[in-house]
Amino acid sequence: MQIALLSDIHSNLPALEAVLTHIRAQSWSVDRIYCLGDIVGYGAQPLECVERIRETCHGVVLGNHDLAVADGTGEMYLPRDGQAAAQHNRAVLPTEARTWLRDLPMTVADDVATFVHATPLDPERWLRMESFHLTQAQFRHFDTDLCFTGHTHMPGILSQTLGVFRIRPGHRYLVNVGSVGQPRDGDPRACVAYLDTETLDYRLERVAYNVDAAARAIKEAGLPRALASRLERGT
Repeated sequence: MQIALLSDIHSNLPALEAVLTHIRAQSWSVDRIYCLGDIVGYGAQPLECVERIRETCHGVVLGNHDLAVADGTGEMYLPRDGQAAAQHNRAVLPTEARTWLRDLPMTVADDVATFVHATPLDPERWLRMESFHLTQAQFRHFDTDLCFTGHTHMPGILSQTLGVFRIRPGHRYLVNVGSVGQPRDGDPRACVAYLDTETLDYRLERVAYNVDAAARAIKEAGLPRALASRLERGT
């Protein structure tokens, strides 16, 4: 089975549409698409992004910005620009869409992997894996060989086995799939990941999109201009 993985779209419709086009253009058929949360926040087009994710994804988990936009929970912990965007997104989303966001599960697990926005350990705390001990502790909180995450906007692969740097059978992994709508690794292109569940062939692709259109939408919505300029830098 072939799966695609998205995370941290952040109301960036041009980036999301470019990624969905990339998925459709693959020479082999993608059987499932998973979204690892933060569909909304930061950007200017939350409703369109929610609609696209609902139409296309097999599984979706809750992100901290999704919850902040849905009902204000945790908004105070977001950076100031994030708070402004959460308030904007909440105002333009209809009640039904906000209810759908609020009711998303923290974690999804199936025969493929475990999917969570931040960490499998205490997913509701939105932790960042910033130490060796915290990272290793995560492996005790999921049962599958693979756990896919987002949240930090920084793609990477962490193995439970030291010295293993790519996905292969016989090991367990935490895999961050990066961000569709607000990359922070210095590359402004959107991230999308693909996995062949039989061979464990995994690859992260970068997809160019119309950054100017996304930035213009942010400015026209009256959101902080820094949210537009950071898209151009990939930070």
